[in-house]
Amino acid sequence: MASISQLTQFPCRVLSPAPSHHQKSSILPLNSINFGQRITGKPYDSVHEFNRVRPVFLTRVAEGDEWGTEKQEEVEGGAVAVAEEEPPKEETEIDSLKKALVDSFYGTNRGLSATSETRAEIVELITQLEAKNPTPAPTEALTLLNGKWILAYTSFSGLYPLLSKGTFRLVTVEEISQTIDSESFTVQNSIQFAGLLATTSFSTNAKFEVRSPKRVQIKFEEGIIGTPQVTDSIVLPENVEFLGQKIDLTPFKGFVTSVQDTASSVAKTISSQPPLKFPISNSNAQSWLLTTYLDEDLRISRGDAGSVFVLIKEGSSLLAP
Repeated sequence: MASISQLTQFPCRVLSPAPSHHQKSSILPLNSINFGQRITGKPYDSVHEFNRVRPVFLTRVAEGDEWGTEKQEEVEGGAVAVAEEEPPKEETEIDSLKKALVDSFYGTNRGLSATSETRAEIVELITQLEAKNPTPAPTEALTLLNGKWILAYTSFSGLYPLLSKGTFRLVTVEEISQTIDSESFTVQNSIQFAGLLATTSFSTNAKFEVRSPKRVQIKFEEGIIGTPQVTDSIVLPENVEFLGQKIDLTPFKGFVTSVQDTASSVAKTISSQPPLKFPISNSNAQSWLLTTYLDEDLRISRGDAGSVFVLIKEGSSLLAP
């Protein structure tokens, strides 16, 4: 066990009252105190008495000529350490523009229902983002292009007939996506449909060639009609209201159960079938795509006839409702 005389060599001191706010030192000196004595100058009666007194350490964070706020945390041994709080991450101008762009898509049905004023706002935001593109040569950063991209907005009129089907409530477009694999230089465009009793998809597989730092040439090779997935669950409410009258649907539950069993059997039969594939041999089945903005979660591309596509990476927080 260390003797009292050995303890006197411990380089620490008990703090005096905090200095005035005009002092600039950020850390108080910890030296020249003899722990073999009390503050009064009298020696401790024993080592056990000395151990009951726990030293305290304080640091202060100074900002310019003013003292910062002190934050003390108790640590093992009774010392008090000061933790400096990290300032919150500031939102960049690009982050603000991306959020504003995604917000402007609300209620436009991927561009189908956008008013002229909304379109003008979207075009302005796209132009500002393109001017701040962090990836000036997208085809040289293929790892960023990799993955599944969800279409959020387009001005391509060729997709409007598909998008308009959602207005009839019988068939809706659930998702339009593009999946890029830079290792095999392939692109898959996919559209998922949902009906009253089934869901299905239509996809095209294509190869792409790099033609410039921003441009790729796409050649479509194959079309795929996905296997319909029949809904095998029908939920019947207890009652419905018609012309101000509540109609009890309990007597129909037996009939619905029978229909549901039949639908479940049909679903299993259809789901076991492979998707239908067919070749695309048309020599004109080609297109080009110019990527004008690219980062880890947002991509802006321009295609034939000046059409624009805004896509968001699957899993990005920008897709959150």
